[in-house]
Amino acid sequence: MFKKTTQQRIFEDLVAQIEGAILDGRLKTGDRLPAQRDLVDMFQTSRGPLREALRVLEQKGLLEIKRGVRGGAVVKQPGMAPVAESLGLLIRHRVITLAELSEFREGVEGSVAAIAAQRATPADIRQLKSLLKQAKKHVGDGIGAWQRFCQVDNRIHVAIAKAAGNRVYEFVLRMVHDNIQQYYEAHPLKDQPFMQENYQDLSDIVTALEKQQATAVRSLMQSHVRRFNRYMNSREA
Repeated sequence: MFKKTTQQRIFEDLVAQIEGAILDGRLKTGDRLPAQRDLVDMFQTSRGPLREALRVLEQKGLLEIKRGVRGGAVVKQPGMAPVAESLGLLIRHRVITLAELSEFREGVEGSVAAIAAQRATPADIRQLKSLLKQAKKHVGDGIGAWQRFCQVDNRIHVAIAKAAGNRVYEFVLRMVHDNIQQYYEAHPLKDQPFMQENYQDLSDIVTALEKQQATAVRSLMQSHVRRFNRYMNSREA
């Protein structure tokens, strides 16, 4: 499975070989890598570069390093956590601005919602209606429930992306919504009518989606995102 490393870039070569074996299926989720002493022999390298490579693969979310007598490097199912954390860092350090996120959401989420209107299953609609009930309850609880309302709002957006039946949309929008929550926490709502307006937006979107009105859903979602973005931009200013 593995071959002798190139001597000029040992660490990068180790990462590339092990990552390649995971991504092309030679190493599957749950497989345990050989012991480090055996890997050293396979790669004909030393323990230092090998350990560094394993740490990098662990940070990428491809390996889990277990300690102890029965420890070792175990292959993990690739997930979104490392990418989401990277996006989170970019947002927290203002490398990606709220304006950029707003533009992205307005451009993408309308299209995703229109696709969901064509593909949503009865189970998807039931899930969305259940989330709407939770959102309505939080609206009734008043301004103090603002953050809880935002959390349900985010879940509705992700559920719509999932209903579109495209894992790329779902992955990207889940990652975005997981990371914009900090803006809601930093700028708490002080306007009860605005909270009600956002709930009404969500209710209208789900109704149009259930009726498979793709054009209407697109317009409603873009309007909803635009309204929310204007408010958050004004609060940040």
